[in-house]
Amino acid sequence: MQRDTYVVKRTFLQWLHKRSNPRLIVNLCFLVVLVFSTLLTWREVVVLEGAYVSSQRNHLETVATALDRQLQFSVDKLLFFRHSMRDALHVPLAFGVLQDAVQRFEGLRNIPSWQLAVDKDRTLPINGVSDAFVEKTTLLNRDDDLLNNELSAALEVGYLLRLGSSSTRKEERVVYVSRAGFYLSTDTVSRTEDIVPRYYQLVTQPWFVQQSERANRSRAVRWFISPPSSWTGGAQVITASVPIYYDHYWYGVVAMDFSLSTMKRLLTDATSDHAEGEYQLYDTRLNLIASSETTADRINRFDERELAQIAYDIESDTEGGVRLGSRFVSWERLDHFDGVVLRVHTLHDGVRGDFGSISIVLALLWALFTAMLLISWLVIRRMVSNMYALQHTLQWQAWHDPLTRLNNRGALFERAKKLAKSCAQQSLPFSVIQIDLDHFKSINDRFGHQAGDRVLSHSAGLIASALRTNDVAGRVGGEEFCVVLPGIALEEAGEIAERIRSRINSKEILVKKSTTVRVSASLGVSCAQEKGNYDFEQLQSIADARLYRAKQRGRNQVVWDDQDKK
Repeated sequence: MQRDTYVVKRTFLQWLHKRSNPRLIVNLCFLVVLVFSTLLTWREVVVLEGAYVSSQRNHLETVATALDRQLQFSVDKLLFFRHSMRDALHVPLAFGVLQDAVQRFEGLRNIPSWQLAVDKDRTLPINGVSDAFVEKTTLLNRDDDLLNNELSAALEVGYLLRLGSSSTRKEERVVYVSRAGFYLSTDTVSRTEDIVPRYYQLVTQPWFVQQSERANRSRAVRWFISPPSSWTGGAQVITASVPIYYDHYWYGVVAMDFSLSTMKRLLTDATSDHAEGEYQLYDTRLNLIASSETTADRINRFDERELAQIAYDIESDTEGGVRLGSRFVSWERLDHFDGVVLRVHTLHDGVRGDFGSISIVLALLWALFTAMLLISWLVIRRMVSNMYALQHTLQWQAWHDPLTRLNNRGALFERAKKLAKSCAQQSLPFSVIQIDLDHFKSINDRFGHQAGDRVLSHSAGLIASALRTNDVAGRVGGEEFCVVLPGIALEEAGEIAERIRSRINSKEILVKKSTTVRVSASLGVSCAQEKGNYDFEQLQSIADARLYRAKQRGRNQVVWDDQDKK
């Protein structure tokens, strides 16, 4: 039992010795320490970040609630006008002045543009167009059975709209637009020739067209960004509109316009107690409406990709957050507005707060620890590298012939056996070349061993230059070399052997001052596919026998078969 344990332990240590790389182990150890220290530091940062994000979420909810509360007043007023119009349609007032005004309409209805007023100091006048104008489009409809009640109801609501047009209002204008060819507005036109283009502009707006029963089945308040026009002073406005339905009939639309400056003022008022970071108001299509920043150059802008990411996350959740580079964006949907409030928190904002101060301290401590760790790593790694280089040099000397720099006999045999086994498994050809320099002993006798060493070194270089990167060459004796060619068949191996022979024989070697010699070599070639035998030692023996036959034939030639030349 103890012997088996010893054998297993020894085998494991041998495997570890072969596989281990001292520099890799040192790097791995220091990397593990660095990773764990970084993770511990990061964990503290994440905890702080969670608390910070939760705090900012509370701030955003407070701002959204404050803005929602301000918009709720205007929305409630809009709904009040709708309820008042419905009540007036249900029970019209039987005032004589109203009935007289409705009767006067019969004389005005064919005029291209007209104005119907009761008391301009108390109620808004009705501005209208002719029957011919109404008949041009299917969206408009002047139903005579319903028209008298609607005119009377509009005059009643005009009194309420007049009250709602005080100088302290948040909205720019309030308007009732009827499908019957007339409208009331808190900013009534002063010239009758402006009535037709103004009415046309009103009934072609999205906030009017998209309030039909098919487009707004819930008959809820809808918000739109209206394009610039002459009626809005060339500026964009935000419009809230709601349809007027009574007895399953669509009469028209009550709408309120808000300028972008008004929306910015409402947002600024809501963020007065939460100045850190930027708050932005967007509609449902993520068009920027207002920002809490005072100047345009300080507003955080998003490109199309970032807006698409924000839109996707908002679609998934009514509230949340997303990190975009160095910015963290959180959002909150509003209840009384078709849009969201975004809070953009930049890295600069975070650094200025308490969270940033603590994070900087943690980062400095981590940087100090990491610097000390790196210095220790450099010192130890240098020591290990020197030891590893020495070990590598000794290992190279153990596996290579120092004179020719080719594999020595032991290394050649080990590598050749592995290649032979691999070729046998893949059914690939496997060839061996045995090389012996001709008359090498005479060179040593005539010029000395130093000259012989030069011949061996030069010949080894010529042999290596004729091979591929995956071929193996080695010195197996005094002047004898062996080449292993994995994946090469016998005929091609013979061509390689001939190339080696030609290179060796074509070069003159300087052995002494002003003395050169030309050497030749005899080569024998064998291949595993000849007999299906992949045993390297047997293949070398066959190649060696053919090499001997090459010497018998006169040297300086290649033999790669067993047929004698006649």
